[in-house]
Amino acid sequence: MAETLKEKTAKGLLWGGLNSTVQQLLGIVFGIILARQLNQSDFGMIAMISIFSLIGNDLQNSGFKTALANLREPTDRDYNSVFWFNILMGGSIYLVLFLCAPLIARFYHVPELTALARYAFLGIVFASFGTAQSAWLFKNLRAKQQAKAGMVAVLLSSSVAVVMAYMGFAYWALATQTNLYILTCTLLYWHYSPWRPTMQCPSDCSNAASQRSKFKVQGPSDGSNAASQRSKFKVQSSKAAAQRSTPSTPNCLSTLNTKLSTIRDVLRPALKMFRFSVKLLISQVLTDVNNNILNILIGRFYGRHDTGNYNQAFQWSTKGSNIIQNMVQQVAQPVLVSVDNERERQLRILRKMMRFAAFLSFPLLFGLSLVSHEFIVTLLGEKWAESAAYLRLLAIASAFLPLSTLLANVVITKGRSNIFMYVNLTLACLQTLTMLAIYHFHLSLPSLSQLSTLSQPLLNPFSTAPQALSQLSTLNTQLTTMVLAFTALTILWFFVWAFFARLLAGYRFRMLLADVLPFLLTAAAVMLATGFLTSQLSTVSQLSTLNSQLSILLARIILAALLYFLIMKISGSQILQECLDFVNKNRHKKI
Repeated sequence: MAETLKEKTAKGLLWGGLNSTVQQLLGIVFGIILARQLNQSDFGMIAMISIFSLIGNDLQNSGFKTALANLREPTDRDYNSVFWFNILMGGSIYLVLFLCAPLIARFYHVPELTALARYAFLGIVFASFGTAQSAWLFKNLRAKQQAKAGMVAVLLSSSVAVVMAYMGFAYWALATQTNLYILTCTLLYWHYSPWRPTMQCPSDCSNAASQRSKFKVQGPSDGSNAASQRSKFKVQSSKAAAQRSTPSTPNCLSTLNTKLSTIRDVLRPALKMFRFSVKLLISQVLTDVNNNILNILIGRFYGRHDTGNYNQAFQWSTKGSNIIQNMVQQVAQPVLVSVDNERERQLRILRKMMRFAAFLSFPLLFGLSLVSHEFIVTLLGEKWAESAAYLRLLAIASAFLPLSTLLANVVITKGRSNIFMYVNLTLACLQTLTMLAIYHFHLSLPSLSQLSTLSQPLLNPFSTAPQALSQLSTLNTQLTTMVLAFTALTILWFFVWAFFARLLAGYRFRMLLADVLPFLLTAAAVMLATGFLTSQLSTVSQLSTLNSQLSILLARIILAALLYFLIMKISGSQILQECLDFVNKNRHKKI
C-alpha cells in the first residue's frame, strides 16, 4: 500500500531528526576531544578559510539541488545535465582557488594558509560528484538513506581527525575531517541512489542533428547531373592534394564540433534551470557570508586566536540549531511543493512544521545559553572560557534560525527566488556595514562593569560561577558588541521572512504568534526558573570546582527538560502528543 504524504513527511522528519541528532551528538563528542587537544589558533586557521570553501561549494552546486526539488517531475536528462555541470564547475572553481591561495594568506597575514587552503579546497571537487545523487535522494524523500550516509561520514571523518590531532597534525586534522566527510557522503550517495549519469545526447537532439547532417550530405535535390559530375571530378582530382596537405583537419574539426554539440545538448537542461537556480546560488552565497562575516572580519582585524574563540562558540550554537533545522529541511521543500496547488492545505502543513520547530528549538537553544559557561568549561576546558560569553548570545540567535529557514522555504516554493536573493543581499549588506562601523568607529559597550552587570540577568541568569563574570573583563568589547549586533539582526530577520510568508502564502502575523509564542515564552520561563532553582547549588556543594560545574550542568539540563515536558503535557500541547503517538506507533510496529 502506497504511503500517504503525511506518512512520508512523518518518516522524513523522523529520519531527518535521527540524522541530525546522531550527527550533532557525534559532533559534540568528537568536537570536545578535538577542542581539548587543539588550541584556538588551530580552529582559527580553519575558520579563516571556511568562507571560501562554502562559497566554492555553493558555486559548484549552483542551487540545482533546490531547483530539481522544485520541479514536479524531473527527468533523467535533468539529473544528467546537472551532474556534468557540477563536475565542470567544481574543477574550475578548485583551480581558481588553488591559484588564489597565496592572496588569501596575504589577506589574513598568515603565510601557512596557502598550503592549508589548497588542501582544504579539495572538498569542492569531491562534493561536485555527489550533487545530482543527493538531489535525487532529496527529491524522492529518501531521508533514511541520506541519514545513513551522514552518520557514517561523520563517524569516519571525525575518528580520523582525532587520530591525526593526537599525532600532532594540528589544523591539518580539521581540514582532513571536512574533506573525508564530503568524500564519504558522496560515495554513499552513489551507493544509495539508483540514478547514474551518461554522456549521451538526448534522442531528440541526436535525431535533429542527424537530419541536418543528412541534408548537408545529400545537397539540393534540383542540382544538375553535369554540375554533380564536375563537382565529383574536382573532388577526385584534389583528393591527393588534400591528403598531402592536412588530411586530418576536417575530421578533427568535425569531431570537435560533434563533441561540443554533445556537451551543449547535455548541459542545456541545466542552463535552463540556471535561470531559476542562479538566484538561489547568489542567495546561498550571501547566506554563507552572513553566517561567517564575523569569522572574516575577526580573522582580518584581530588574528587567529580571537577567531578561534568566536568560531568555537559559533560552531556549538549552530550544532544546536542544525539538529532542528536539518530535521525539517529534509522534508520541508519537497512537501510544500507537492501541495503548492492547495493553498489552505499548504498553509496547514507550514503551520504544523513551524510549531514543531518552535517546540524543539527554543528550549534547546535557550537551554544552551543558560548553561554556556558550565558547558564550555566542563567539556572543553578553561582555555575556552572566553567562548562561553559569545555562546550565550549566539545560542539565543540560533533559536530563531530553524523558523527563519522554514519561512524562507515558502518563498522558494512559490518560485520567488528573486525575493529570496534580495532579502539575503539586504542582510549581507546590513551586517557587513554594521560590523565595519563598529570596528572603524571604535563602537563598543558602555563599559566592562556595565557589561558584567547587564550580562548577569540577560545572558546567563542566576549564574553560579563567579568566573563567568570575571571572564568578561578580559573580552574584547568591540568583538562582543559585534556579536550582540549579529544576534539582534538574526532575530530581526525572522520577522522579515515572516512578512514575505504572509505576502506569498497567507501566513498572517497573528497565526505566526499563535504558533511560535507559546513555545518561546514557555522555554524562557523554564530557563529562568531553572536558573533560579540551581543558583545556590555551588554554594552548598563541597565538591571541587570542576565537579561543581559538572553537577550544575547536569542539574540544569535535567530540571529544565522535566519542567518543559511537564508544562507541555499539562497544557495539552498537540505537537507533544503527536510526537509521542508517532514514537509509540513505530515502537509497536517493531514489536
